[in-house]
Amino acid sequence: MTRVLVTGASGMLGRGVAERLVADGHDVRTLQRSPSRVAGVQDVAGSVTDPDTVRSAVRDREAVVHLAAKVTITGPFAQFEEVNVGGTRLLLDEARAAGVGPFVHVSSPSVAHQGRSLTGAGAGPADPEHARGHYARTKAAAELLALAAHEPDGLRVIVVRPHVVWGPGDTQLVGRIVDRARAGRLPVLGDGAALIDTTYIDNAVDALVAALHADAAVYGEPYVVTNGEPRPVVELLAGICAASGVPMPRRHVPAVLARGAGSLLDAAWRTLPLPGEPPLTRFVAEQLSTAHWFDQRRTREALGWTPRVGLDEGLARLATWTARQASATAP
Repeated sequence: MTRVLVTGASGMLGRGVAERLVADGHDVRTLQRSPSRVAGVQDVAGSVTDPDTVRSAVRDREAVVHLAAKVTITGPFAQFEEVNVGGTRLLLDEARAAGVGPFVHVSSPSVAHQGRSLTGAGAGPADPEHARGHYARTKAAAELLALAAHEPDGLRVIVVRPHVVWGPGDTQLVGRIVDRARAGRLPVLGDGAALIDTTYIDNAVDALVAALHADAAVYGEPYVVTNGEPRPVVELLAGICAASGVPMPRRHVPAVLARGAGSLLDAAWRTLPLPGEPPLTRFVAEQLSTAHWFDQRRTREALGWTPRVGLDEGLARLATWTARQASATAP
């Protein structure tokens, strides 16, 4: 049994990791701003930016899985920096002081994405200067902090970058696709042929747990995690829409036009008091119109991990979950 702290356990991936660790018999404490709703954990309510809260959460822990982050599409850069960079720095400092060994830092492939296609790519170095958007830039800076803190005989840091995680109940990718499709605002950018790899939620959870228990020799490096099943973006969108019972995208918008519109909308939301999220951002337009899939051989060898839920099975599970939700809410 290992005493583990999981931050960000109110999110889909963090909750899944905490649940898996409890099921495996570990002593799990969670830290997040809202309740994790995970049975069998010690919940600590608070922010990773608060020194007293972080110190209390890390006390007596042997390992940390750090998922807490500001992941919204919009917001002032300072807010992203405070949580993603400042929170990571504080957690690393307190973890080192508490004698933590394994520290799994959850990052994103966007930290090394500069808007160009990535085909069969490796992890690549995090690049805060050229990463796209506030989230990616601050996550890149946080990843560099985490790797710099790695000590083979002390705080051992491994970085895992799950790519486009989705599954039943997902409010980030699936939720946004469903909302836009239902409102008739889900176009295909370009010809929709760009290959995109994704990660089904159970596979992402498995990978993070595997990283926690991986050989110390593979620590100190970043690893991208995906299903290893790149599909054309139009096929992926259609599959999620079909499984969720919403209209499939049929309208095509030129990629160049979408990126330009995304830049204008980014500027509008930065300068005007506009509510909610913009209908499109430059980052999202780039993600939906360029290829991004990754060579998984290094990751699978290092973590001793392979995906157990294929993309098609994941879509079938999403369809089953959607049907159950509809049945439960039917009059």
